[in-house]
Amino acid sequence: MKSASPDFALWIRARADHVEHVLDELLPPPDQAPTRLHDAMRYSVLGGGKRVRAALVYAAGQACAGSGNGVAVEASLDRAAAAVELIHAYSLVHDDLPCMDDDTLRRGRPTTHVRYDEATAMLVGDALQPLAFELLGDMPIAPALVVQAVQVLARASGSGGMAGGQAIDLDSIGRPLSRDELQTMHMLKTGALLGASVALGGIVAGASSLQRRALDDYAQAVGLAFQVVDDILDVTADTASLGKTPGKDAAGGKPTYVSLLGLDPARTLAGELRDAAHHALGPLGESAACLAGLADFIVLRDR
Repeated sequence: MKSASPDFALWIRARADHVEHVLDELLPPPDQAPTRLHDAMRYSVLGGGKRVRAALVYAAGQACAGSGNGVAVEASLDRAAAAVELIHAYSLVHDDLPCMDDDTLRRGRPTTHVRYDEATAMLVGDALQPLAFELLGDMPIAPALVVQAVQVLARASGSGGMAGGQAIDLDSIGRPLSRDELQTMHMLKTGALLGASVALGGIVAGASSLQRRALDDYAQAVGLAFQVVDDILDVTADTASLGKTPGKDAAGGKPTYVSLLGLDPARTLAGELRDAAHHALGPLGESAACLAGLADFIVLRDR
């Protein structure tokens, strides 16, 4: 597979730096009471991560950009990108808890419950989730689009999305899953929020029905590809490059694409999903170049 272009590498780095600044501005300051909670929220969100979900928001917005109010759209994309990163951060904090995946390392640093304590980590997740929806509510676009954005992120975060996928994951420990069952779990646990990120960019930009269908097809492919690659990296990467403890899925008896298909077939599947993502972008033309680059980035990443 070819690697991402230098121009795309610069773009995604710039987007990551930009949303880091946006998050820094929108999170409560650490000296505002309750200071321990706010410090833990900032610790959990800032200073790491690939910001793929935020990049998907920006890239989808760019692919569907029309002739509307550019300032309002840019401000709204910032809030939508920050919102998905807050939801993602909250999910990681809760997933790392001893009652869930019991991880001690995240993004090369101690997990939130290790750095602070379990009660604070619970409250961090509880606080980040409503803040995400507050940001969507503040978007300076048509109220009907704000409502659509809130609904999309809510569905992706709840029992029919990320939380439901995590519940299936916990219930599946130590028992075999069929390929269809595994795909369903991952489309909820990982794919739903990635798909919401793409959809939010389209909503903010005022995407047409045709554009939204193309974005949906693209999101289905990249959402699954992301998890397939995660499963591959869990058995091929080391702690330094992965930023978390590798091999935990296998050690914990969790079903993965590698355990179900084997390493090489899983790699083949990731490549096929990358091709499907590129194909889905056909109706969007050259404006979807960054979405195409993100499909490459997701499949070719090494951490």
